[in-house]
Amino acid sequence: MATTSDAVGVGFIGAGNISDTYLENLSSFPDIRVLAVGDLDEDRARAQAAKHGVPAGGSVQSVLDDPDVEIVVNLTIPAAHVEVSSAAIAAGKHVWSEKPIGVDRDSSRALLAQAAAAGLRVGIAPDTVLGPGVQSAKRAIARGDIGRPLFAQTSFQWQGPELFHPNPAFLYARGAGPLLDMGPYYVSALVHIFGPVGAVAALGLSATPTRRVQVGELAGQEFPVEIPSTVSVLTRFEQGGQAQSLYSTDSALRRHGVFEINGTEGTLVIPDPNTFGGRIAFVRPLEKIEVPPATNVQEWIEVEQDGVTVGRGLGLLDMARAIREGRPHVASGELGYHVLDTLLSIEESVVSGAFVEVGSTVAAVGSVSADFDPFARTI
Repeated sequence: MATTSDAVGVGFIGAGNISDTYLENLSSFPDIRVLAVGDLDEDRARAQAAKHGVPAGGSVQSVLDDPDVEIVVNLTIPAAHVEVSSAAIAAGKHVWSEKPIGVDRDSSRALLAQAAAAGLRVGIAPDTVLGPGVQSAKRAIARGDIGRPLFAQTSFQWQGPELFHPNPAFLYARGAGPLLDMGPYYVSALVHIFGPVGAVAALGLSATPTRRVQVGELAGQEFPVEIPSTVSVLTRFEQGGQAQSLYSTDSALRRHGVFEINGTEGTLVIPDPNTFGGRIAFVRPLEKIEVPPATNVQEWIEVEQDGVTVGRGLGLLDMARAIREGRPHVASGELGYHVLDTLLSIEESVVSGAFVEVGSTVAAVGSVSADFDPFARTI
């Protein structure tokens, strides 16, 4: 069993597409030891372990039984998140789960209660918001670059993941869709900046009742669309801010990562919250309007990013260090639950056509320091 002076032992459950980036990044962090990969398809787990130089690959149970695994990385499909995370907690492991925490409120709350009773932690993706992009934007807002934040505008729109994914049906199933699949990135970033969500209102539609796989061995196969593939959202935050957001896989126009924050003294654009970094800049209000209007050019003031840009695994690293240091981690289970509660409230508003109060709340979300270095050994 690891001691408090050791790097934190990590085991994976789920060896699908997203495991590559996690395995590559976590294997490069000195504070993490990647020890095992498990999957229902044991051959795939062994292949991923061999590919990334992980000592063991095989069954899910073998990961849960490994005494040196302190954190289980849950990379299963959304419908299995709670079941797998609960099994890891029952085995005495902390859990880092891909988003969302679950697909319903009751089981997700029960998971957090189970972890609390066991004295174990739950961390929930996305951890893109811990990257230099959103974190540097938070620091710019905190120092007053745009005054008091008032409202945000965000947009995620394109044709859909069937353009590249060899088996995209689960992305149109309950617990996914553009709202549940991509919404966690945008809602998490909004909560980081504006605080907890108070209420939402939304409209939704689906262009077609079925979709067709376009690449890979299943190309041409049709699958059902179980959720709205376009959702328009109004959000009211507890502290008074507002946002309007679009999530769509029915758009011929590809516009990913539009994220604008309008304040009393300027407008700030920040990077796509599905990435870890990118351009941050703001404009001040015009002092007067010139004639002709073409002369009214606003100057963009660039904001320097602080920190090292890596990729997925950053939130797990913060959680691992927090375990050793005895402090809260940033991408907490409570934040993950509030994001899920908000997204489910949006779905309910689509059905009811009314504003829906979000029942949960969350404390002010912490930040990572500007000098956070994933490649430093700290434990």
